[in-house]
Amino acid sequence: MKRSHLAFFIGTVGGIGYLRPAPGTWGSLAALPMAYALHQLGGFLLLALATVVCMVVGVWAAEAMTRNRENMDPSEFVLDEVAGQFTALWAVSYPAWAHDIEITALWPGWIAAFVLFRLFDVWKPGPVGWADRQKGATGVMMDDVIAGIMAAIGVVALAFLSHGVLGM
Repeated sequence: MKRSHLAFFIGTVGGIGYLRPAPGTWGSLAALPMAYALHQLGGFLLLALATVVCMVVGVWAAEAMTRNRENMDPSEFVLDEVAGQFTALWAVSYPAWAHDIEITALWPGWIAAFVLFRLFDVWKPGPVGWADRQKGATGVMMDDVIAGIMAAIGVVALAFLSHGVLGM
C-alpha cells in the first residue's frame, strides 16, 4: 500500500470519514466501541496511550492527506474526532479504572462525553476556535483534542452535580 493510500485509510478511519451526513459525528461514534475495547483490554492507561498514538499518527496522516490541497481540514479526515472523543472519554475511563468499576455502569458519562465533545467540536468556543485557526496538521488535530479536554471537564462537572450536589 502506498504511503498516501495508507494516510487516507488511517485518516478516514478505514473509510468512516466518507459517510454522510456529518462525517465528524460518524468518526466520534466509531470512537466509542474502540474506546470501550481499549478500556476493557488495558484500562485507562491503554486508552490514554491510544489517544497519544492517534494524535501523533493523526498529524502525519493529516499532513499527507492535505499535501498539495487547498482544504487543509477535509471533512473526511476523522482521526482527529477519534483522538478528541478518546480524550473526552478519559473522564469516564479513569474513574472506572481507578475504582475498579465496570465501565458500562458509567453509561451516562459516555453519553455526556459524546454530546459535549460534538457540541464543542462544532461550536468551537474559545481555545477550540483558536486551535482550529492554526495552520497545518497540528492545528487539524489540536482543536479536537482541546474540544475533548473541554468535554472531559464537562463530564466531571456533570458527575459532580449529579452525585455530589444532587445526590443522585
